[in-house]
Amino acid sequence: MDTDRAVEANEAIRAFMSLRAGRPLLPEEQEEYRHLLAAWAAAAHAVATEPGRHSDTTPLPPC
Repeated sequence: MDTDRAVEANEAIRAFMSLRAGRPLLPEEQEEYRHLLAAWAAAAHAVATEPGRHSDTTPLPPC
């Protein structure tokens, strides 16, 4: 289910960022973050465009 993918991607981003808290991301880390964010965005879009879904059920991006 796309909701599961969005939640998993969100959790991956949070875990990635928590390991790097308090410092800027290195260039290679920025690239990895962009990939994680793209995976989250694709999953969140799939959730938002599922038939019968309301947009307010789309998971929010990580902070």
